[in-house]
Amino acid sequence: MSWEKWLDTSLYPDEEPPADMDSLPARVDFLARLCAAWDFGILPDPETVAEVRQPHWREAVDACRLLTSPAYHLLRAWHGLPPLPYLGQQLAYIRDDPNLKHV
Repeated sequence: MSWEKWLDTSLYPDEEPPADMDSLPARVDFLARLCAAWDFGILPDPETVAEVRQPHWREAVDACRLLTSPAYHLLRAWHGLPPLPYLGQQLAYIRDDPNLKHV
């Protein structure tokens, strides 16, 4: 699938979208932008999710290390990468909820 079909150009309000997604830095930057938007409640298109779940994204997911992002930790799990510590905000009313283990 061509990257133009799944690339959300709205994730680049500060600069032009990359010309391609072949380099590791371009992929890591894209993942950081994607996860930040996702964490903010802007859901990615299904085509974008399908793309970043592909095995060739595994190296970029591992390199991204956006440890404050719940979406990033989901991407790590999808790629079978070892869990890393979550450094984001943990709300007490959620963290201490005994039903959380059932979610």
